Amino acid sequence: MFDKVLIANRGEIAMRVLRACREMGVATVAVHSTADANAMHVRMADESVCIGPPAAKDSYLNIPAIISACEITGATAIHPGYGFLSENARFAEIVTDHNITFIGPRAEHIRLMGDKITAKAAVRSLGIPVVPGSDGGVTDADAPAIARDIGFPVLVKAAAGGGGRGMKVARTPEDLGLAIATARAEAKSAFGDDTVYLEKYLEKPRHIEIQVIADSHGAVLHLGERDCSLQRRHQKVLEEAPSPALNAEMRASIGRVVTEGLTRLGYLGVGTVEFLYENGEFYFIEMNTRLQVEHPVTEMITGLDLVREQIRIAAGASLDFTQDDVVISGHAIECRINAENPRTFRPSPGLVQNYHAPGGFGVRMDSALYAGYRIPPYYDSLAGKLIVHGRNRNECLMRLRRALNELVIDGIETTIPLFLDLLDEPDFVNGDYHIHWLESFLARD
Repeated sequence: MFDKVLIANRGEIAMRVLRACREMGVATVAVHSTADANAMHVRMADESVCIGPPAAKDSYLNIPAIISACEITGATAIHPGYGFLSENARFAEIVTDHNITFIGPRAEHIRLMGDKITAKAAVRSLGIPVVPGSDGGVTDADAPAIARDIGFPVLVKAAAGGGGRGMKVARTPEDLGLAIATARAEAKSAFGDDTVYLEKYLEKPRHIEIQVIADSHGAVLHLGERDCSLQRRHQKVLEEAPSPALNAEMRASIGRVVTEGLTRLGYLGVGTVEFLYENGEFYFIEMNTRLQVEHPVTEMITGLDLVREQIRIAAGASLDFTQDDVVISGHAIECRINAENPRTFRPSPGLVQNYHAPGGFGVRMDSALYAGYRIPPYYDSLAGKLIVHGRNRNECLMRLRRALNELVIDGIETTIPLFLDLLDEPDFVNGDYHIHWLESFLARD
C-alpha cells in the first residue's frame, strides 16, 4: 500500500479521498490555491502545499506544480478526484513518467473515452449499444444528408464535449445550420476543438449509468445502475439508485453487456458507462473514466467504499469480492447542494455564517463546509452532497425530506428549496420523470 497520497483536487471530493486514506492508514498531502488556504481539506490533511493563485489554470490545472508537490512531500501516488485533471490522459502519463502512481484508469483508456466519437466507435465494437448517429465528425456540407438519414430531431454534439457544452437540438432541417454553428462555437471556446457529430435526439429518455470496477488481475464487475435523469442544461441535479425504471433482469442484462465489453478492452479502475434509456432500449452516450460525483448512492446500496477500492486497485491489489457478492440493498438518493439561487441558478459564493449537517440513521453529508468558511467565486458551485438511504424508495423520500429540513447553510443561497419543492411533485415521488422533466418543471414559474 502507498505510504502517502497527494490529492489533486479540492472541496468535498478532496475530503472524501482524505477520509478513505486515513481509514487505510495512508498519509495525505493536500494541494491548494491561495484562495483555498483555509479550506477544510487543507486543514485536515497531514501536509499541504500551495500550488498557485486562485485561477484553476494556475493552480489545480498546473501539472508542473502538482508534480513538484509530490517530489517535495514524497507522495508516491496521486488521486485526481473528479473534474480538473481527472480525465486528462497526458497528466496520467506525466505522473507515471515521474514514477508516481496515478490512481485511475490507464492513460490509453482515458484518451479513448475522452473523445465521444472514438468512444462511440470503440464501444460499438465491444458490443455495447449506441445511439444512432454519424460515424464521426460531420462537415457543414455533409451534415444535412446525414441528419435526414438519422431522422429529425437530431442532436449536434461536440466530440470533445462535456457538461452539456457544445450540444444543440435541431428539430427540422431549417434548424440544423444554426445548431451546428452554435455547437461548433461553444466547443471551440470550451475545449479548443470544434469537431461535432450528430445523434438521434430521443424525446423522453432516462439517463441511466452503470458503475463498473476492474482490477489488474482480470476481474471486471458492475455495481448496478444510477438514475441521473433529473438534469438542468445537461447538468445532473439529483441522482438515485437503483433506478425506478429498471428491474433486476434489466440490470443484470445491461451490466453483463458492459462488463463483457470492458473485459475485452482491458479496463482498469472505476468507471461509469452512461446510457440513454427509452422504450426498453439502452443507448450508449459516453464513458467517464473517473470517480463520479454521484458515486455515494452506489456505495449506500452496495456497502462498498469505491475510493478505498480505487486506491487498492492502483496499488496492485485484487478485488476481494465477486459479482455474486454485489447485493443491491434498499434505495439511495443524492441531492447536489449547490451554492446557487434555487430558481435562477445564479452562483452564490460568500461567507457561510452557520452550518449544521443533518444526521440520523441512513443520512450522509459529504461536504467541506464549516461555519466561517468563505466559498470562493473561482470554482464549481457544489457546496456539498446530501445522500440518504432507506429500505425502499418511499422510506428514502421520507428520510430525504427530514434531512433537507435539518440542513442549515446560512449566509449564501443554496438549492435546498428546490429539492423540497421536488418532494411535493407527484411525478418525482412516483419516479415518473425523464431527462427533460426538470426543465419543464422549472419553466412553470
